[in-house]
Amino acid sequence: MASIAEWIEGARPRTLPAALAPVAAGLGVTGYTGTALSTGQLVGRALLALLVALALQIGVNYFNDYHDGVRGTDDVRVGPVRLVGQGLAPARQVRLAAVASLGLAAVAGLALIVLSGVWWLVAVGAAAILAAYGYTGGAHPYGYVGLGEVFVFIFFGPVAVCGTTLVTGGAVWPVSVAVSVPIGLLTVAILVANNLRDRHLDAESGKKTLAVRLGDEGTRRFFAAVQISAFVLIAWTAVLTTPWALLGMVGAIPAVKASQEVLEHAYGKGLIPVLQLSSLALLLTGLGLGLGLFL
Repeated sequence: MASIAEWIEGARPRTLPAALAPVAAGLGVTGYTGTALSTGQLVGRALLALLVALALQIGVNYFNDYHDGVRGTDDVRVGPVRLVGQGLAPARQVRLAAVASLGLAAVAGLALIVLSGVWWLVAVGAAAILAAYGYTGGAHPYGYVGLGEVFVFIFFGPVAVCGTTLVTGGAVWPVSVAVSVPIGLLTVAILVANNLRDRHLDAESGKKTLAVRLGDEGTRRFFAAVQISAFVLIAWTAVLTTPWALLGMVGAIPAVKASQEVLEHAYGKGLIPVLQLSSLALLLTGLGLGLGLFL
């Protein structure tokens, strides 16, 4: 029976900046463009948006643990706890935790839709839940064919940032899209680092992630290119909006270190600090952009 600490680690809290950063950045856009909501309404919707994002991320992580565990691709891994793969918790319990997390996201999302009156977001929410399941679930999981980065970019970039501005500011503005792209790219960098670490084991188990398809050197160059592109776009966003948006560049500090480690061929456990640095880069960028645009 897994302990509470192991359940928490199984939720992979180090990946949660992927949920927090787009909401923070989206709220910054709302502050920049303005909103008709009162402070109380804005805070309430922001908290609901954050709950949706966090619950979706945790649900993805538990489903990833469950599906990889029952398929046997987590039998030998470097990195975080694998509840099913390490035999710490029955597979059915991990599956239930995943379903409960996605259910919480659905309830919070529905509440947000009712408050905002944007009913077509039901379809977006349903797509997000299906994407959370389909990453490693179903007959043809897209994470097993190298499409994980595409879906991560879409749902943790444009969907999350623009969705936040829509329910808190009443519209999706050009600046919403501009901000969503670097947030999506930095989220992709986390997944690339994770898949680089697991590349050999994934290849042996038939999991053809983008890292497996690109090879070692190609994946390392792709990781650095994604991060560089993100911060170039942040600088351009500051030119188009306000110099305060350059506060998002604070995330470049851990990002540069992460890219340096990757390009210098950090391997196996040596990539765990890269994952931590990449998560920190995303978090600092999201908070910096949010604060800078809000000012």
